Amino acid sequence: MARLADYFVLVGYDPGKRGSGDGQGQILQRFPEKDWEDNPFPQGIELFCQPSGWQLFPERNPPTFFVAVLTDINSERHYCACFTFWEAVESPQPQSHPRNGEGEEGEEEPSSPVQPAQLFAPKSLVLVSRLDHAEVFRNSLGLIYTIYVDGLSVSLENVIGNLLTCTIPITGGAQRTISLGAGDRQVIQTPINDSLPVSSCSVALLFRQLGITNVLFLFCAALTEHKILFLSSSYQRLTDACRALLALMFPLKYSFTYVPILPAQLLEVLSTPTPFIIGVHSIFQSETQELLDVVIADLDGGTVNVPECVHISLLPEPLLQQTREALSMVLDPELEVADLAFLPSTISASSLKMQDKEIRAVFLRLFAQLLQGYRWCLHIIRIHPEPVIRFHKAAFLGQRGLTEDDFLTKVLEGMAFAGFVTERGAPYRPIDLFDELVAYEVKRMRAEEGNKQKILRHIKELAEKLYKNENPYPAVTMHKVQKPTEGCHLRLHQKPFPRLDEGTVQWIIDQATAKLQTAPPAVKAEKKCMVPSGPPIAAILERNGNALANSARRLEVVRNCISYVFENKMLEAKKLFPAVLRAMKGRAARHCLTQELNLHVQQNRAVLDHQQFDFVIRMMNCCLQDCTAMDEHGIAAALLPLVTAFCRKLSPGITQFAYSCVQEHVVWTNIQFWEAMFYCDVQNHIRALYLDSNEENHAEEESTEEPQEAKSALEIASEQLRLWPTMSREKQQELIQKEESTVFSQAIHYANRMSYLLLPLDTSKNRLLRSSGLGDVESVSNSFVTNSIAGSVAESYDTESGFEDAESSDVANYVVRFINRFVDKVCTESGVTNEHLKGLHVMIPDIVQMHIETLDAVHRESKRLPPIQKPKLLRPNLLVGEECVMEGLRVCLMPDGREEAAGGSIGGPPLLPAEGAIFLTTYRIIFKGTPTDPLVGEQVVIRSFPIASLTKEKKISIQAQADPFLQEGLQLRSCTFQLLKIAFDEEVASDSAEIFRKHLHKLRYPQHVRGTFAFTVGQSPKQAMQPKAKEKNPSLRTLSKNLVKNAKKTIGRQYVTRKKYTPPAWEQRGSQHFPEDNEDEISVSEDMDRSTLTPSTTMRPSDKMTNAHVVERACCRDYQRLGLGTLSSSLTRSKNEPFRISTVNRMYAICRSYPGLLIVPQSIPDNTIQRISRCYRQNRFPVVCWRNSRTKAVLLRSGGLHGKGVVGLFKSQNAPTAGPSQTDSTSLEQEKYLQAVINSMPHYSDASGRNTLSGFTSAHMSSADFSDKRQQPKLGSLMKQVMGGKDEGPGTFSRGGKWGSIRASGRMSSYALNVEIGSRLAGKDLLGAQHNGTPAETTFLRQHRASLYIIGDKSQLKGVKPDPLQHWEVVPIEVFDVRQVKASFKKLMKACVPGCPSSDPSVAYLRSLEESEWLSQIHKILQISVLVVELLDTGSSVLVSLEDGWDITTQVVSLVQLLSDRYYRTLEGFRLLVEKEWLSFGHRFSHRGAQTLAGQSSGFAPIFLQFLDCVHQIHLQFPMEFEFSQYYLKFLSYHYISNRFRTFLLDSDYERIELGLLYEEKGERKSQQVHKSIWDYIDRINRKTPVFFNYMFAPEDGEVLRPYSNISNLKVWDYYTEETLSEGPSYDWELTQGQPEHVEEPDRQDTGAPQSKRRIIWPCYDNRSRVEPDAISRLLQELHNLKTELGHVQERWKETWDGVKASQRTEARQEGSRTPSSLLMSSGLSHHRRSLGVYLQESGVGSTLNLSLDSDTSSTSTPSSGKPGGRRSTSTLYSQFQTSESENRSYEGSLYKKGAFMKPWKPRWFVLDKTKHQLRYYDSRMDTECKGVIDLAEVESITPGTPTMGAPKTVDEKAFFDLKTTKRVYNFCAQDVQLAQQWIDRIQSCLSDA
Repeated sequence: MARLADYFVLVGYDPGKRGSGDGQGQILQRFPEKDWEDNPFPQGIELFCQPSGWQLFPERNPPTFFVAVLTDINSERHYCACFTFWEAVESPQPQSHPRNGEGEEGEEEPSSPVQPAQLFAPKSLVLVSRLDHAEVFRNSLGLIYTIYVDGLSVSLENVIGNLLTCTIPITGGAQRTISLGAGDRQVIQTPINDSLPVSSCSVALLFRQLGITNVLFLFCAALTEHKILFLSSSYQRLTDACRALLALMFPLKYSFTYVPILPAQLLEVLSTPTPFIIGVHSIFQSETQELLDVVIADLDGGTVNVPECVHISLLPEPLLQQTREALSMVLDPELEVADLAFLPSTISASSLKMQDKEIRAVFLRLFAQLLQGYRWCLHIIRIHPEPVIRFHKAAFLGQRGLTEDDFLTKVLEGMAFAGFVTERGAPYRPIDLFDELVAYEVKRMRAEEGNKQKILRHIKELAEKLYKNENPYPAVTMHKVQKPTEGCHLRLHQKPFPRLDEGTVQWIIDQATAKLQTAPPAVKAEKKCMVPSGPPIAAILERNGNALANSARRLEVVRNCISYVFENKMLEAKKLFPAVLRAMKGRAARHCLTQELNLHVQQNRAVLDHQQFDFVIRMMNCCLQDCTAMDEHGIAAALLPLVTAFCRKLSPGITQFAYSCVQEHVVWTNIQFWEAMFYCDVQNHIRALYLDSNEENHAEEESTEEPQEAKSALEIASEQLRLWPTMSREKQQELIQKEESTVFSQAIHYANRMSYLLLPLDTSKNRLLRSSGLGDVESVSNSFVTNSIAGSVAESYDTESGFEDAESSDVANYVVRFINRFVDKVCTESGVTNEHLKGLHVMIPDIVQMHIETLDAVHRESKRLPPIQKPKLLRPNLLVGEECVMEGLRVCLMPDGREEAAGGSIGGPPLLPAEGAIFLTTYRIIFKGTPTDPLVGEQVVIRSFPIASLTKEKKISIQAQADPFLQEGLQLRSCTFQLLKIAFDEEVASDSAEIFRKHLHKLRYPQHVRGTFAFTVGQSPKQAMQPKAKEKNPSLRTLSKNLVKNAKKTIGRQYVTRKKYTPPAWEQRGSQHFPEDNEDEISVSEDMDRSTLTPSTTMRPSDKMTNAHVVERACCRDYQRLGLGTLSSSLTRSKNEPFRISTVNRMYAICRSYPGLLIVPQSIPDNTIQRISRCYRQNRFPVVCWRNSRTKAVLLRSGGLHGKGVVGLFKSQNAPTAGPSQTDSTSLEQEKYLQAVINSMPHYSDASGRNTLSGFTSAHMSSADFSDKRQQPKLGSLMKQVMGGKDEGPGTFSRGGKWGSIRASGRMSSYALNVEIGSRLAGKDLLGAQHNGTPAETTFLRQHRASLYIIGDKSQLKGVKPDPLQHWEVVPIEVFDVRQVKASFKKLMKACVPGCPSSDPSVAYLRSLEESEWLSQIHKILQISVLVVELLDTGSSVLVSLEDGWDITTQVVSLVQLLSDRYYRTLEGFRLLVEKEWLSFGHRFSHRGAQTLAGQSSGFAPIFLQFLDCVHQIHLQFPMEFEFSQYYLKFLSYHYISNRFRTFLLDSDYERIELGLLYEEKGERKSQQVHKSIWDYIDRINRKTPVFFNYMFAPEDGEVLRPYSNISNLKVWDYYTEETLSEGPSYDWELTQGQPEHVEEPDRQDTGAPQSKRRIIWPCYDNRSRVEPDAISRLLQELHNLKTELGHVQERWKETWDGVKASQRTEARQEGSRTPSSLLMSSGLSHHRRSLGVYLQESGVGSTLNLSLDSDTSSTSTPSSGKPGGRRSTSTLYSQFQTSESENRSYEGSLYKKGAFMKPWKPRWFVLDKTKHQLRYYDSRMDTECKGVIDLAEVESITPGTPTMGAPKTVDEKAFFDLKTTKRVYNFCAQDVQLAQQWIDRIQSCLSDA
């Protein structure tokens, strides 16, 4: 029973406190005057009676009533019912200055002397109660007011006394009728269950005022602890709204500030930092504006305002949506049927009270769904004396799958939920509606989801129960309470409320109290029972099915792998391992792992060997790395006992446990994880404690009912709590002590466990602070416990525990602090005694210290462990003479940005990262190892590059995959487009890595060129560093010394006397064999035929001659071939030869970088040359290097001009000069020199010396290339583009022919064209009237054209005026310098071999390729070369005079010769071209390749590589013109920087002679096997194998190539992008050939498995040209093998090939019709020699080419696809060589065909097919799709035709013929009469054959 009201208070206006501000209230009387013992009188009631302030009013207001709520210090709520009415006050003095707060009434006439109107003051009757019976209070206070107002004859004291002594039951649903002794009667209805809140209609009203969404916002805000403020102008509404919000939160209780009505004086409470629910009158709305973090609900306006900075987490979906729908069904039932045609009459909302309960039912269901299964996550840690219960939040969230959900996480962390656990966690207590709902109805709610009718039915059932709880009895006895008469408050002369007699009231109270004490205590039998747990969460949430199906296989894999590990089948385990690691992403697999490992621990298999230990650790780490710090799935919890179980013996007495290897995870530093684990273990132990004692007692009874389920801890606890009151005191004490010591022992156990997982193995490293940092753990844990003892102890142990060891102490301190904090919290919560707690704090530092000591030993031993089965280092194969400088360092080769090897776009297991070693030899850096991925673990990965090609080396630190630490590594980049990104293994000491770098540096940049590999090969590496070698052979030395001495002497002299020089005659020389190379010593292998050494070998200076006469054969041989001067003696030299070979530079005195013999005009004496040379940079004066055999135009090269030379040469000569100064004479001589060149051309015999070009138009036009005038590009436009002007006309580019357009790329064309030069070049009218750029051919040819064009650098030729008198023309062009080439090359390397992976590789690659501008440079070089070719071809000579004459000049000059002269496109000719233009003319290979220490700063400039790239581009466009293959170009690209050969060392012939390289004595040649010349080496390989040969070589005579140079026509060379990881670069032939192809073939036979022919070829791993050779190579190989088997004499492949070609030709002649193979061999393809990318690539792109090499054996090779995503499919590539199987083309050609009726004539490509008996036609020659077919069976006749309208005009009318078929007549027209006749004959023969 409880008192209905505790206090009755009378509060009035306090007149004494008037003054400034509001008035105040004062308590006039209170009853009883003494406080009740159990309930002290609440303070501050007077504030709450008038919440908006005490004020006087000018008129009487009607009485008001509201209930305010006060909360006392024990968080008990007191309900204050305030009944307020107004009484008149006598004004003591005239009111001169009105108060601020009094409102407008007082301020009407302040200064008037009139008596002020009467004022009224409020007075309140207040009831204070702990029960919330608002209606009863309203009635009771109303009764008292009525008695007073209407003057009823009832004693107020009696009524008040009765009111205060009335007691009623709190719960139980009883009705109590009370009377206050004034003839009244009231019925008080108590709720059945007081745990359910009573809401009457407040919830429904709240929804009415605010709407569904707003209330849900408020609901979520309240649950997630935000501040909520209600505004309304009605106090009662504020109270109701607050009450409603609390009712919605049931079963959670709001535990923060709760003030439904806040008085004005206390408004500053709103700025409190804690959450609250407060109501404020809306007149204070302006004061609430500046609250930034408060959610404001305006009840009157129906709005909820959420500030920007507040984020309210809403309910998780789908609950939010379901709740919304359910609410709208309850509040707005019409919504469902609003669209029906016939509205049901019955639908209407329930009554307000009922609606209120239905809404609450919705929220009750919501909580049941949110918290379902919560009892399974409760840990009971103590049962006696009080149950202590904790909730395992992480496990709950994890099992519900809501770890990411903001709302639920916040709710579970909130205070309300903590209260919920304390209150409802108890296992033995009375239960209410919510307990039943969450235990029994969850399944039903799950089943009914989505069925609105069923949901509504459930809601109504729950609403019934709630309603029943508040109103158990339907018929309520009538209340009878007197009401005052209407309008009584307006009576004028109302006497004030009387003063009551305290004594009377007190006496009544005392009487009642005495009576109560004598009455027997009413014992309310509480119905306690065990709280049902409901189904476990897992049973409720069925998982999504597909995940289960998928994971079953995965779990199988996990189990198998673990069993393999424990059975020591390591290889099997290794293969499954990656799959296991991938499976670990799934939760099921992680649980499975922990269960499996646990089984093995139970079977006593916890002691492992090293390999097993390693596997188990890696699995555990993988398992833990996806766990969050919360460990919501309990993985870390399950692993915790295992990490302290698994171990390995390191040495006798020292064991390493698994925990020392799994510390790197956040979860171990999370204090909440440790708490949850601790509570879980404690619960298990306490359960065990009571189970054991039970089993002893009931052992006999239970034997019958064995299979009963194990009881849960909560069940046991509830059983114990039931028995507790019946136990004896001793028994109770004993249980308490047992439990306490259980908790204590667990605390010690956990202190140990935590020290295991928190102290790092290497305690010197302070690794602890990583992750979340242990420093701020308090903020992590949601503990309400202060660190009481820990605080004091933490200070003391630092000083006392005696840690001398400063190193480890910082880690130790952190760990000790962390453990202390943990122990404090859990022990205080679980009631461990203080003595025990202190004991723990003393123990912890010792535990930690002991552990540190054991760890030190383990750490020491674990360092000594042999590294776990690291793969043994594989030794690389070395070349003859290559020696290891440094033994292999164990490294891991990391993947770089190329994705192929890492399994990227192509897929397949990643070959990188690979484990192996890095070797440094005298020649290369080699990595050799095996991939870490076990699926490709059998493969070998090799990456290497020559040391000389190293361009950049930088230190990096790498995060290896399995290892959390950063390892130091190196990134080595090579200009052979290779990158080694290596991480040193931990066994490699950092100093050995340093030594490696030093050695590398020393080898990369030797002091002198003698230190490079080409020289040191074969010597031991030690000597390699000594620069001097003893003179083996004095004659050689003296030769070079004399040479150098003489050269130095003569350089200063003006003029060198010419000695006569008579070389021996050619015939005599034929017999003298010796090295064939102007630069290298060569060892010619023994089997070399004598016949190969014909006069093509060098001239031998006969012994009599002095060594000053240096003669070079390579160049001379070529000069003779070109007819550029002979070597007969000067006496007999024929005078009509325009050029002679001059020996002026034989001592290298004039120009060091030129060869000894030079071609100069016949008429120029040597002394002139000496003078001219000074005008040019580096003295590189113009010399002839090639002559066009047809037009006799010559190509000259020189360095750029010096300033003074330029001015002298190009200034007009007319100005008179005082005397011939030095400059003038030089420039005159220079002019003479150029004129001599011009005169040498045959067209200058005419007197004027002008060339009108008409002289050789006939020759020009008759040449085969120019048969189609329309398609000839205009030279002028070409010149314009090269010089950078824009080209106007579209017609200037040829479509067919040999011409590519050279459009200037935007970047290069930065300046306009010099108009005069352009007009002289191209003819005036090109720039004049006709802007389409296609002047008539005739005018074009009649223009004057200069006889000599000087291509010079624009920057040098500034201000040069063209001079009409001279015969030469200067073409200023803009070229890039070496710096730009270097920069571009660096970017190109980064693009092709990026150092690190990018997010979108394809885009990044293309972008960086473009940024490198490499292709623009190639475009520029090709453009200039094509221009020069064109000029030479039209009969003008060209002097290329750019930069110093040894970089771009060399590139252009070599390309021009290559394009113009087919000889240079053969193997022999290309070699000669390189020797002549690059080596003899002094391209600075050593300098540009940075080959020695001196060149280190200048860096690598790939000038020669750029040239080879240009050749590659031309090769792609003209695949049938080159005798050598693409591989040959790659081979040169690789070796010109590899320093393996001496060919490309040093900067000029002069330097080579100085070193004695150019001529070597005979004796030395035979002795050494090592090849010193790359040409020898190539010859040797070429004899053995056709790898350098291009099978499609079918040159056309006199062919001049004109490649397209647009960037769109250029391809990125695959040399830059491809690699072969199986064997490293394939350019060191011995290394790759040495390996046997497939060793394991024989073993496979026994297995009996079906033999598959399939082979997987990896683009980046296999050498495709070897693994899958092209058709012809394979056939040659098969022939070779067959001959070997048959014992025939082996012939070389070349002989076989030539034989086949010869027989093909004769066959072709006999047959008369071409077979496809002869099509390839013969050179009849003149129509389309420009390729569409047709070529047999050496990389092994297969072909669909059928070559019937022997008439009997024909074999087809399958097309293997080439580079991924590369060219078009092979079938289209080879469309012009289609095989006989796929398509027969008996005859084909182009005809005009008249379209159907009213259609024009169109040219079409026709194919006559005998076999299919049809005539097909295509759009064009290249078209693969047939446009139409004429069946020859339907042809009736074929007759000559006549031209019809629209027919081609130029064609002879006899070339027309008609074909009549059964359907229609086709009209055709051929190009000429013969062709027409041929077509008619062919078709006729086909018809007759049929």
